[in-house]
Amino acid sequence: MPYGGNDWLALTQEETLEPEMPICDPHHHFWDFRVERIPYDRYLLHELAADVNSGHNIVSTVFVEARSMYRTDGVENLRSVGEVEFVQGLAAASASGLYGPTRAAAAIIGAADISLGEAVEPILEALQAASPNRFRGVRRAATWDPHPDVENRAEKGLLATADFKAGAQLLASKGLILENTIYFPQLPELADFANTVPDLTIVLNHIGGLYRVGPYANRDNEVLPEWQSGITAVAGCPNIYLKLGGVGQPRYGFDWHTWGKPIGSEDLAQALSPLMTYCIDQFGPDRCMFESNFPPDKVSSSYNVLFNAFKRLSSGYSSSERAALFHDTAVKVYKIDSR
Repeated sequence: MPYGGNDWLALTQEETLEPEMPICDPHHHFWDFRVERIPYDRYLLHELAADVNSGHNIVSTVFVEARSMYRTDGVENLRSVGEVEFVQGLAAASASGLYGPTRAAAAIIGAADISLGEAVEPILEALQAASPNRFRGVRRAATWDPHPDVENRAEKGLLATADFKAGAQLLASKGLILENTIYFPQLPELADFANTVPDLTIVLNHIGGLYRVGPYANRDNEVLPEWQSGITAVAGCPNIYLKLGGVGQPRYGFDWHTWGKPIGSEDLAQALSPLMTYCIDQFGPDRCMFESNFPPDKVSSSYNVLFNAFKRLSSGYSSSERAALFHDTAVKVYKIDSR
């Protein structure tokens, strides 16, 4: 197996810090039979429940599309509706309380190619019909990089195309969210795009796509200032919100997944603090939210350790600011009813 599994994570045990603090985890996935993600090739409700019930007070979560459980037939552009149908069922099962008190997938972000422009409307309608009470928007990755060893999921300049903007305006007219994943050199492009659709709520994933391996390895003296400049640019767009997480993925350039014993929250907080603090300072707590990004980030730390680290690095903020970072911003953006 390329990464350690639950037995490896169990080598680092900690007491949960501030266990009563309400948390909405605004970013996780569900999938099954995903062999490229071994040992987390299966991550369904049982697996999520084991993580969210490990100590912290996770009151609700947000599912974000993962190209999982698509339909195998029918109109190709509508096949992603199968994922929302699938997650709607898992969310209903979670609401039964049998898996614990957390409301898993209280909001659902599906997949639709908004670069279809106005032609994306029937896809959005089908996604909404699949989850009338939880569907909140779509994610369309716009990741592009000129280096051949970096995985691209979009063509160059996608954000500036007329069709992409038309699809984005349609989202805005329906009160839906655009979830966005890019690489850090594209942050100025996102700022330009956001300014053309000021009524659209945009949620930027994983601190803006920092990349510190491959062609960007050992170049922090260039990469980090460019990332900071990009974060400042997108923070100037009031319709962009930022998710604080995703850094446990190996492409962020930390080697925690290779350690003999998993990282603890003190070391993790120390490593994350410069990145997270910079983001919070630029956006403000009311536009930031801590995310697990599980299971991708699970290759580096356990759920309990990760949120302990978030609590450690945010300890200097006020109680209202921390409430925003851990819960209030997410439930506002994703329109989740508080219990």
